[in-house]
Amino acid sequence: MKDILEKVEKTGIIPVVVLNDVKDASPLAKALCEGGLPCAEVTFRTEAAEESIRIMAEEYPDMFVGAGTVLTIGQVDRAVKAGAKFIVCPGFDPEVVDYCIGKDIPIFPGCVTPSEVAQAVKRGLKVVKFFPAEQFGGVSTIKALAAPYVGMRFMPTGGINAKNLESYLKSDKILACGGSWMVKGDLIKAGKFEEIKALTEEAVKLVYEIRR
Repeated sequence: MKDILEKVEKTGIIPVVVLNDVKDASPLAKALCEGGLPCAEVTFRTEAAEESIRIMAEEYPDMFVGAGTVLTIGQVDRAVKAGAKFIVCPGFDPEVVDYCIGKDIPIFPGCVTPSEVAQAVKRGLKVVKFFPAEQFGGVSTIKALAAPYVGMRFMPTGGINAKNLESYLKSDKILACGGSWMVKGDLIKAGKFEEIKALTEEAVKLVYEIRR
């Protein structure tokens, strides 16, 4: 898990990807890798998610691919079998969290209340997701939540973009941010992978400037 956290922190941004067609998995992975961000959280919201993870993991073995919007143990098993290296949940489901911990599967459950963070701390988790970030008060809420839970760090997702990224990444309570502005659905659908690559390069540069 330590290695996973180091990789996540190093990237600063985890592209949150929604894929509706498996044919887009390979060119998207290529664009992200060539853009300097060899990672992705592929959401399990679509029928194409599982196969897309498999394609990315097989064709780009050095890519850090995980599964997001995971709601059930069955989805955990399918995602990991496909090659997912980590699991992200929108909320805190004790059954799913405990299953992943028991299987040594890195998991980032969603936590937006002190009670949820307390459950994560109780289980020895060091990082949790904070979603939807902007709607729940953004970085100011995260700092307030983190105060009584020393050592806990957050991965906010939801409403984060190039304009407000700095406010999040400047906080030492933030491990990394999830974002989709460089992998927007309309760009993927239109096959604009060169544009995605360019946006990814800009995002990587921005993270470097913020954290240097």
